Amino acid sequence: MFAPGEFAERVASLRPSEPEVRKSDRRRYRTIWISDVHLGTRGCNADLLIDFLDSVDSDTLYLVGDIIDGWRLKKSWYWPAKHNDIVWRLLKRAKRGTRVIYIPGNHDEVFRQFTGLSFGGVEIRSKAIHETADGRRLLVLHGDEFDAVVLYARWLAFLGDAAYEMLMRLNMLVNKVRARLGKPYWSLSKHAKHKVKNAVEFISRFEEAVAKAAGDRGLDGVVCGHIHTAEERMFGDVVYYNDGDWVEGCTALVEHFNGEMEILHWADEVNGRVLPMQQANAA
Repeated sequence: MFAPGEFAERVASLRPSEPEVRKSDRRRYRTIWISDVHLGTRGCNADLLIDFLDSVDSDTLYLVGDIIDGWRLKKSWYWPAKHNDIVWRLLKRAKRGTRVIYIPGNHDEVFRQFTGLSFGGVEIRSKAIHETADGRRLLVLHGDEFDAVVLYARWLAFLGDAAYEMLMRLNMLVNKVRARLGKPYWSLSKHAKHKVKNAVEFISRFEEAVAKAAGDRGLDGVVCGHIHTAEERMFGDVVYYNDGDWVEGCTALVEHFNGEMEILHWADEVNGRVLPMQQANAA
């Protein structure tokens, strides 16, 4: 596909099409986790992610897989300027001193061959152990190794990916109509997933399996992505966190400086800013 070092240098040298907004009131966190951005697809919610990156900062940033969608890019090239802007912001963050750790997933598995190396200040790891401010040890990994479909029926995973792409196109169309009607962002695919019994059962089994893996290692919890479902749950003494995605839910997991963890629903935050303005203009 491309060499990560060459790609990082090329993007870092570009001027972003949408300049970074240097807000004086940026929220600061000890740690931020994001995953499943799927750059290179039309489903990527680039506008919301750019707004998020321009609104927050952290000492450490984990990119928990499927940041770039190599599966989709192999089929057809789609890379708008805003996707470059996101990569530029991530590299800029590393340059400013944020520790950026990239744990590739199944859609960006091409980067797994570079595990242990750093490019543009971004460390590539297969997994990591994160220690929170309050002393808990969390396993950080993408999570596709616990997905039996990806592991044992790769052709079925690609078939599912094609169906998912169709659903995301429909999701974009629905939200374009909603935007014209002055309504906030709403995830059709997320709604559909919660309505399908098999999807709910799969998510539950996945969460339990990932939490068990962390417990078997003697760890206090796990942070993952992969299934596009942000969640915080306890399985016995093991805490399970999923940071969600930037295609459907547009969520991130953050750690405050006292070790408290929180899931940020960024679409709701943006809607909370926009709706009062729309209501005031309509009055």
